Amino acid sequence: MTGDLIRVLLADDHAVVRAGLKAVLGTAKDITVVGEASNGREAVDAAMRLNPDVVVMDLSMGEMDGAAATKELKTRLSTARVLILTMHAEDEFLVPLLEAGASGYLVKNAADRDLVDAVRTVASGHQYLQAAAARTLAKELKRREEHASERDQFDKLSEREQAILRFVASGYSAPEIGEKLNISPKTVDTYKQRVNEKIGLAHRADYVRFAMKLGLLES
Repeated sequence: MTGDLIRVLLADDHAVVRAGLKAVLGTAKDITVVGEASNGREAVDAAMRLNPDVVVMDLSMGEMDGAAATKELKTRLSTARVLILTMHAEDEFLVPLLEAGASGYLVKNAADRDLVDAVRTVASGHQYLQAAAARTLAKELKRREEHASERDQFDKLSEREQAILRFVASGYSAPEIGEKLNISPKTVDTYKQRVNEKIGLAHRADYVRFAMKLGLLES
């Protein structure tokens, strides 16, 4: 930042929206808009040229959308801080956007109330998330942790145990599995018992849920 002045680049494909955002930011003495862009490509080029403290980036734009622009900008200018603006709270975009390098996520209908605080937060090096987005992020991170734990459990099984798990989840009986693996049904049951003990799968429904979470039934 230049002294205490936060330099902002606005990227939105609607001039009237950019004008409204500029007016909102104009109420803050510590923020100045140094440039505007009407699509993601222009936003990346302008950011490289102007080196703003914060890029306020619309998610849905022509030529290059906000997600792609954020990813490219962070690759070319690692210090760039991007605040994503969107018309809707698309939960499925939140984590990918943060992984692409976005520093914050704000729904447009809250911009008149929260944009100034969001820009200040992002400029200070912190992430800005509205309450609903923060809950979504927490839920997704928990899901990923659980997925990673289940993947670790699966990887600790022997190849034969992994094969048994897949076959059971796919609906095969012990005799059918034995025929496929050239082992006896009794041996299949022994392997199933080992799987049960290692990762706590007691019923076929447990096998199905576990396999589906890890994508083991897709191929």
